[in-house]
Amino acid sequence: MPRILIITEEKQNLNGIYSGLVQRGFDCSTVPTNEDIIKQVRERAPDLVMLGVSGQSDSGTTELLQKIKKVRQLPVIALINRRIADRPDIDLEAVDDFIIDSGDAGELVLRIKRLLNRTGRLESSEVIRCGDLVIDLAKCEVSLSGQRIACTFKEYELLRFLASHPGRVYTRDSLLNQVWGYDYFGGDRTVDVHIRRLRSKIEGLGHTFILTVRNIGYRFNCHS
Repeated sequence: MPRILIITEEKQNLNGIYSGLVQRGFDCSTVPTNEDIIKQVRERAPDLVMLGVSGQSDSGTTELLQKIKKVRQLPVIALINRRIADRPDIDLEAVDDFIIDSGDAGELVLRIKRLLNRTGRLESSEVIRCGDLVIDLAKCEVSLSGQRIACTFKEYELLRFLASHPGRVYTRDSLLNQVWGYDYFGGDRTVDVHIRRLRSKIEGLGHTFILTVRNIGYRFNCHS
């Protein structure tokens, strides 16, 4: 799963983009420009940096990106707020590509994949295998011991996300954010319901793929 580090001061305006990227299989994390970006790059090890350009506090952008590329040679795409798209002083010197933010992640995903392909960072495998469990990312299909499992879209997205990060513990809130998006206002019981449904479909007969971590959340077990 390609990892994207989103640097922005307008996180609330990127909800649609963020959820669109996550739903298409990207592992996204968001940080403001006033954080220690170099530390974040080292810790999160992203495959691509996406820079939100709002025109409010974009001074020093080129210097920041140059520092990032000294740490890791990462492709950078700028997402430009459409309010300032016509301004002549937008600093794009250190970016590899840019796009005007339309709120639709479709074209952005295509450009991101092109950059990742160009730099050899796009995952070649489109299948996640954990024992008898197979998740076909290209076809959005799940099978167990050769038998196809019927999943709803959210069940599939939840399983795909957990299986892409085996062993990592996620709280219910973080799963809501990653799978349902920041604009989802339902309660965290939604996660429990979907986990229960998934378990009824993929577990039993010696298989235990999704483990409950008491008082925290869930983690995926690839050694069931």
